[in-house]
Amino acid sequence: MFFKRGKLRREFDGQLIQQFLDTKQDLVKAQTFQALAADYDQRSEAECKICECKNLYLLKEARIRNVSMK
Repeated sequence: MFFKRGKLRREFDGQLIQQFLDTKQDLVKAQTFQALAADYDQRSEAECKICECKNLYLLKEARIRNVSMK
């Protein structure tokens, strides 16, 4: 009767892991772009901070839901 709940949880856990990996790649790209930039750019710094916040939020959500990467 309650089997759909487990299936949905696994599906959304998979999506959460995928989003975490995507944001981690975006964060690395933003950090390397900021490090390689010749001049100071507030936009690249803001983009880096946004990516970092997204990554930390998804990590926190994964910890709350007890999701682990296999």
